[in-house]
Amino acid sequence: MNAKTMPVAAGSEPTAVDYAVYHSQAIFTAEQENIFRGQTWCYLGLEAELANSGDFRSTHVGNTPVVVTRATDGTIHAWVNRCAHKGATVCRSLRGNQADGAFVCVYHQWAYDATGALVGVPFRRGLKGVGGYQADFDPAEHSLERLRVESFAGMVFGTFSPSIAPLEDFLGPLMRKYISRVFQRPVKVLGYARQFMAGNWKLYSENSRDSYHGALLHLFYPTFGIYRQSQESAGELSEEGFHNVFTVSKPKGDVDYDSFGDEANREMQGEAKLQDERLLAFRPEIADDVGLHIQSIFPSVVVQQIQNTLATRQIVPHGTDRTELVWTYFGYADDDEETTRHRLRNLNLVGPSGLISMEDGEAVELCQQGTIGAEGKRSFVEMGGDDVRQYYAPMGMDENSVRGFWKGYLGLMGNALADLAAEGRA
Repeated sequence: MNAKTMPVAAGSEPTAVDYAVYHSQAIFTAEQENIFRGQTWCYLGLEAELANSGDFRSTHVGNTPVVVTRATDGTIHAWVNRCAHKGATVCRSLRGNQADGAFVCVYHQWAYDATGALVGVPFRRGLKGVGGYQADFDPAEHSLERLRVESFAGMVFGTFSPSIAPLEDFLGPLMRKYISRVFQRPVKVLGYARQFMAGNWKLYSENSRDSYHGALLHLFYPTFGIYRQSQESAGELSEEGFHNVFTVSKPKGDVDYDSFGDEANREMQGEAKLQDERLLAFRPEIADDVGLHIQSIFPSVVVQQIQNTLATRQIVPHGTDRTELVWTYFGYADDDEETTRHRLRNLNLVGPSGLISMEDGEAVELCQQGTIGAEGKRSFVEMGGDDVRQYYAPMGMDENSVRGFWKGYLGLMGNALADLAAEGRA
């Protein structure tokens, strides 16, 4: 990789991306250090998942295993899920409640509290004067590695950086506005799904910011009148470029859904009919006409409202060609039983096998497969121009937010990429 194939100069707008970024182990390793363990805040979960003292959730920051907990005093903490003794995984459950507040490593029974502090070591003083640790052994020096934790509107984020600005500054006013739109009142978790893709995490990050493919790949959108390019819509980006949000207003007045298909360039094969049309019902519940809200917060989460589905999608990179997507579905805490049933029906639209979103994972894998051995060749990201604009409407005929992603990515990775290229390791 070099400056010609992926711009690294300050102020450049990336419109061509070297395919090496999806396959290079050296780049993947540098991303862990410069992005996920660098100057970013990464999504950890929802406060609603940690409602009670002792609640915990296992997650990741990049490829680093992390546990987020609620302590007895109500505070939320996060620590690396790696025993300070031999590096073994401490917490082996995805989520749950430790009533006694203790997290014990099964290997040698070192015990930690919810804050990550070491509180118990078997045979620390030995037995009958034999063995044990030295007298100056200090448990405080052997606690789990901790992250800084902050929340906004019920979303919990963590960072390894001691110097990064507070979470609200990292998000900025635009992202805070739209997060507050979805998390307008307390929420309750409805369920989870986990999706594994044989592709690079950045391919999915591009996908969630790529409005161009919306009504072209996802034929369910135009076929059933949820979205088409000519609908009232907008895309907005943070100043850095790497956060963005798409909003699409519901169709106004009487709508001829046959005309939606005219804009898709192709159509579903066979009879396009639902057995239960309640699946499509949209019940506006926020003080606007937005029926689709897709918000990508760099580097690791997407917040969505599609019809009445509400979810976060956490991006977990496990390798250059292995990415996990963790879907957390939620509703509002004051939803009645019928509203909850409606949301659960609506959830058939999204998730790993959702009627709308099932194609995204396939698209990621196709790009990963197609670029094997293509280092030095480049993508072409100039739909709608070659610049990065903070606001544009309508969306759907541009790649502005994809360019914004790469602009922000290079802001964090530009120097590392240049160093790798100079060393011939990119």
